Amino acid sequence: MTGEWIAEIERTALGVMVAIVPLLLLFLSFQVFLLRLPQREVADILKGTVIAAVGLFLFLLGIGIGFLPFGRAVGAALGGLDETWLFVLAGLLLGLLTAWGEPAVRILAQQVEEASSGSIRGPMVLYAVCVGVAFWVALGMLRIAYGIPLLYLLVPGYLLVIVLMWFSDRDFVMIAADAGGVATGPLANSFLLALALGASAAMGDQDPVVHGFGFVALIALAPITSVMALGFLVQLKTSIKE
Repeated sequence: MTGEWIAEIERTALGVMVAIVPLLLLFLSFQVFLLRLPQREVADILKGTVIAAVGLFLFLLGIGIGFLPFGRAVGAALGGLDETWLFVLAGLLLGLLTAWGEPAVRILAQQVEEASSGSIRGPMVLYAVCVGVAFWVALGMLRIAYGIPLLYLLVPGYLLVIVLMWFSDRDFVMIAADAGGVATGPLANSFLLALALGASAAMGDQDPVVHGFGFVALIALAPITSVMALGFLVQLKTSIKE
């Protein structure tokens, strides 16, 4: 166990260095040739970079040691259930909680409220994203349970997005385009993907590569549909008032 932890620490540290060092070198190059910021600002940026690197290291290490094995274990336990409705209900709940805890989703909701001067409430965007992710994760679990091809969900989903785009409020179309990216953050890509792989592997007659992967594509589609649906409701309410 100790050897595995040391190996995980080394892999995580190397990954953080590969991600941070090029950005640091790029900043220093711009500082020397273009920016020429005061020394105090440069020191603050460097200290912030070190803090961010340490935080990223600890976060990724926690995911590698805890989140991924936990997600696989939960998925394997759910995959062994005989009641499909429990399997889907668990996906609904886990999708809701994962989106609720995703930091990027909360940042997006806060920025939307600030950019719209409060006309689009942040909690409204947050709830829309969480409900959308919960619904599509439940569909993804249903897909794993019955071996439904991924395209049978993705193609109708994006056709629905195209239809909603014509009827949704224009502001919500822009928000929805960004929401698809923030929903597939570190929590979704680590826990929910591991959950899907564990569930498909536990069913025995399924290939985890075929049925486990593709889960993130559904999660990326989820907030686009739900936020545009919210925009459609807002547009409909505005039309009724007018």
